[in-house]
Amino acid sequence: MKKRERIEIIHDILNSIKEKNPPVRQTHILYKSNLSHQMLVEYLTELIKKGFIIEKEDKKGKKHYELTEKAYKFLNDYKIIKGFIESYGLD
Repeated sequence: MKKRERIEIIHDILNSIKEKNPPVRQTHILYKSNLSHQMLVEYLTELIKKGFIIEKEDKKGKKHYELTEKAYKFLNDYKIIKGFIESYGLD
């Protein structure tokens, strides 16, 4: 099995949030993105800082994540680029 590139991991994280209909808990993202907890926390922290996701807490103090408009644009652009790469057999 091929090792995923950083951009693919980011796509997997954002897509897992999108598919679940936000807000999404960290556990769901963890299972769907197939990362260790430590790696997931690092990616989530980066994605929050760069404005791709928003972290919120419910009344019980549990964290949830939602996508920003920037994340939806990224997912759309990723799909276009992935299609282009595959159409030329470069994947």
